Amino acid sequence: MIITNEHVIHLAKELGFELVGFSKVELLKDEIEKLKLWLQKGFNAKMDYMNKNIDKRFDVKNILPNAKSVISLGMNYYFPDEYKKKENSGKVSRYAWGKDYHLVIWEKLELLESQLKNIDAQFESKSYVDTGPIMDKIWAVKSGLGWQGKHSNIISRKIGSWFFIANIITNVEFNYNTIENDFCGTCIKCIEACPTNAIVEPYVVDSNKCISYLTIENKENIENQFKGKFDNWIFGCDICQDVCPWNNKFSFQSQIDDFKPINKELILDEVLNMNEEIFKNKFETSPIKRAKLKGLKRNAEFILIKE
Repeated sequence: MIITNEHVIHLAKELGFELVGFSKVELLKDEIEKLKLWLQKGFNAKMDYMNKNIDKRFDVKNILPNAKSVISLGMNYYFPDEYKKKENSGKVSRYAWGKDYHLVIWEKLELLESQLKNIDAQFESKSYVDTGPIMDKIWAVKSGLGWQGKHSNIISRKIGSWFFIANIITNVEFNYNTIENDFCGTCIKCIEACPTNAIVEPYVVDSNKCISYLTIENKENIENQFKGKFDNWIFGCDICQDVCPWNNKFSFQSQIDDFKPINKELILDEVLNMNEEIFKNKFETSPIKRAKLKGLKRNAEFILIKE
């Protein structure tokens, strides 16, 4: 049996993906040139892995030789809880409130790919959830999930920008989606709201200044120039998405229980007194473990020391 768009959409939505789109495999010439320019300017900070596997980012056939299509999927993680804004607490980015999305989505992708293989034994695929050499956001745009906002996140007119992206490279051909228009218009709320001026121009983020990078990927000390600008963010940052009118208008609660808030805020003193055993037990299935205990303590100290 031939796998159709309807097969994929039905199965994906049963697994909790709100957004499903399809794009034809093509070379990402313009996108790679923009990536190279971004890298030349050092906007990737210490994320050296961004310099690797350019050939695979450019052409997904270097990942799956028989590739014909990319299936892009979006999974809503929004929960409408508010921060308590305690002085002695650090805020956690909404995507990390619950279980690590990689663990959740990998399991669902494995099931989806298995179901599609049952429909067509010739089905081949390779899937990613932002951990491989594939330009996740670019394919999400090409598959019609939404447009890339000025904060660089993908915005959907259906659910805003609070969603995870997964992509499946496959040898199956589909009816392809059209690319969504850019509906940011003249709005620059995300640019104006960023306390560290990390959005250096529309659609361009300098990771060296981004609170999300500084509190998670960054392994070094946080520079004094950012003192008083973190707004108590201890892991990640949601400011640019919080102020986005599309989120204010279209966000709705996720249906995925694994994303329910567990670690919404962290008590700074508890972080500073935490040992490795407590850290590993508390954040065993949480994205927060990416910062490691050393990084989390550094972040807590940086928030506490105002000058």
